[in-house]
Amino acid sequence: MSANATARAGLHQPWQRFTPAERGMRSVFYLITIIAVVWSLQTIAIIPEFLYDAPQQTADLFARMWPIDWAWYPKVVHPALIETLHTATLGTVLAVVLASLVALMVARNITGSVVLNTIGRFILVATRSVHAMIWALFFVAVFGPGALAGTLAIAVHSIGFTGKFLSEAIEEAKPGPIEALIAAGASPLGVLIKGYWPQVKPAFLAIVMFRWDINVRESAVLGLVGGGGIGMALDTALSNLYWDQAGLVLLVIFSVVIVAEIATAWVRARII
Repeated sequence: MSANATARAGLHQPWQRFTPAERGMRSVFYLITIIAVVWSLQTIAIIPEFLYDAPQQTADLFARMWPIDWAWYPKVVHPALIETLHTATLGTVLAVVLASLVALMVARNITGSVVLNTIGRFILVATRSVHAMIWALFFVAVFGPGALAGTLAIAVHSIGFTGKFLSEAIEEAKPGPIEALIAAGASPLGVLIKGYWPQVKPAFLAIVMFRWDINVRESAVLGLVGGGGIGMALDTALSNLYWDQAGLVLLVIFSVVIVAEIATAWVRARII
């Protein structure tokens, strides 16, 4: 067959979005997903009777929360809210300091040691793989209930997230300014401050603000396990079945999360 005939035959071949192998892999993926969903539904043992009256129970619960007990805010909720914000802020600051050191260990363009890279990556994986609630339970057992346990839980859990993205930002730094500083005889600290920091600064600030926003949300519920803050006020209200006070705490938490989101967006737009 001539080249022209082969080309004409190729033009008449039907177009297919996926190859037979890709269609087979997609089918296997869909089948595994269906099996996982069915298996999960059987495992969690859903009781149909509880689902039937769920709308009625939800409406009854919100009815018990109204009217909200506003008199409870200055006595209990406000001090707990301030403690929650302090926990999130101090936890974020401590996490940034520790995560920066780990990020320097993980960044391959700064640390060439395989041992240090491995240790740093292990720290990042270990800290972020354990939920903040679990860390809070651990520190409550060590230091007792209170804001200290919540602050340390927020800090340790945030190391993995902050260190991972910061190390990636360091590795993406352009080598030109770094090589120029090294050729000029700059010290390692000078290379970090004058070479890496100007390139990493926007990403660093974005990571810190985003992590603080997350920590405000997480610290609001750490009190349920003894981590201090507004979560302890919520736990007290729920334990005593004071639904009007629980409604107040939930409203305050929702408002704080919205305000924190707006504040972080405003700061990022002005600074970064």
